[in-house]
Amino acid sequence: MDFDALMQENYPALERYARIRAASPGDADDIIQETMLAAYLGFASLRSEQSFKPWLMAIARNKARDMARARARRGELSLDTLEDRRLCEGRLGPAAPDSAVSLTLEQMSAADEQLLSMFYLRDMPQADIAARLGIPLGTVKSRLHSARERFRAAYPIATKGDTAMKKLPAELPEYCITPLDEPPFDIVWEELMGWFLVPRLGESLSWGMYDLPSRRCDRVYDMRVTGRAEVHGIEGVEITARESDRSGREEPTERRFIAQLTDTHCRYLAAMEIRNGVKRYITFLDGDAFLPNWGFGEDNCGNLTHLSARGDITRSGSKVQCRDKPFLLDIVGRYRVDIAGRSYDTVCVMDIETYNTGTVSEQYIDRAGRTVLWRRFNRDDWARERYGGLWSELLPGNERLSINGTTYVEWYDCITDAIL
Repeated sequence: MDFDALMQENYPALERYARIRAASPGDADDIIQETMLAAYLGFASLRSEQSFKPWLMAIARNKARDMARARARRGELSLDTLEDRRLCEGRLGPAAPDSAVSLTLEQMSAADEQLLSMFYLRDMPQADIAARLGIPLGTVKSRLHSARERFRAAYPIATKGDTAMKKLPAELPEYCITPLDEPPFDIVWEELMGWFLVPRLGESLSWGMYDLPSRRCDRVYDMRVTGRAEVHGIEGVEITARESDRSGREEPTERRFIAQLTDTHCRYLAAMEIRNGVKRYITFLDGDAFLPNWGFGEDNCGNLTHLSARGDITRSGSKVQCRDKPFLLDIVGRYRVDIAGRSYDTVCVMDIETYNTGTVSEQYIDRAGRTVLWRRFNRDDWARERYGGLWSELLPGNERLSINGTTYVEWYDCITDAIL
C-alpha cells in the first residue's frame, strides 16, 4: 500500500471534514496536520486500502474532539456540547430509547409492535415478513395498515403531514404577483433549499409540484423530521420524504436525508441513494457524489438563514442581471402574492444555477420565513437532447425571464400546505 497515494486521494474529504468541524481556519489546519501525522505513524498497522478512508476519518474525528475538549478545559466551550447521544436507528428515524416513538410502540399490542418493528425499525420487506410469520402477503398488508392507524392514534405528537395530501389541490390555484414600490424586508429563512421543510424536531410539511401550462399536480411530497441524527460527529436531524405520484400510477417512494440548522446556516449533511437495491448514504465528505446536488456554499457551509438584499442579483420586470460569482442567491424585490384566497407580503429570493447549470428559481417568502410560491425556470437549451427541443418551443405559452440576456422558460411551480 502507498501512503502518499492514499492520502492524496482522501485529502479532500479530510479537509472538508476539518473545515466544517473546526472553530477557525487555524484549528482546521491543526486538525489536518495532526491527523496526517498520526496516520503516517500508524499506517503500518492498516491491513487493507479499503479501510484507509474510514480509519483516517476516525483519526480526524478524535483530533477534532480532543481540540474541542481542550477548548472546554480552557473555558472556551461548554462541555455539554461534547456529550455523545446514543440513538436507535430505524425507518421511523433515529430517536432516543425513551422517545415518543418507542413509548408508543411499548403501549401497543404485541402483534402490532412486532409488525411495525419488523417493517420500520428492521427495514424488512413485506414479503419477508409474510414468510417469517407464515401468513399471506395480503394479510401482512392489511395488518400493517391497521397497525399504522392505531400507531397514529396513539402517537402523542400531532403532525400536519398525515392529512396534508388531502388538502393540496389537484390544480394549482390562480395567483397574482404584484411588484411593490417599498424596499424588500430582511428575512430569517430556515427552510431547506428545494424542500421547504425547516430541519427542526417536530416539523412536518407537504408540498406539491404543479406542471405548466396544465396546472395539474404532478407529484406530492409528505415530509417529516423523524429524529436526531449524527454524520461524522456533526449533529443534525433525519428527514423522511414520501414522494407520491398524484395520478396513482406509481407506487410511493421514500427518500431520506440528514440536515442541520444552526443560528446562521441551513445545510444538508447526508442523503440516501439506492444502488442495485441497496440503500446507501452519501455525505458531505463524498465530494462529487454529494456536493453538486446537495452541497451549497464554501466547504458546504449551507445557505444563510438571515437574508437581506446584497445586490448580487437585480431585477426589473422579467429582465434580470447578476454578477459572475458562485452561489448566486439573493433577494431581488418585494411583492404581494395573492393565492388561494389570501394575500401575502413577500420578498422574492432568486437562485441562479446554484445546483444545476441552466436552471433558475424564484421563491416568494413571507415575513415568517415560509415559502408562499416557488417557480422553476429552465435555460432555453437546458437538457435539449433529452427533451427534444428548446423550451421556448416546447412551452411557448409559459412565462420567460431574460438573465444577462439569456432566455429562461418557466417549467413548473410548487406550493406547500402552509398557505392553505
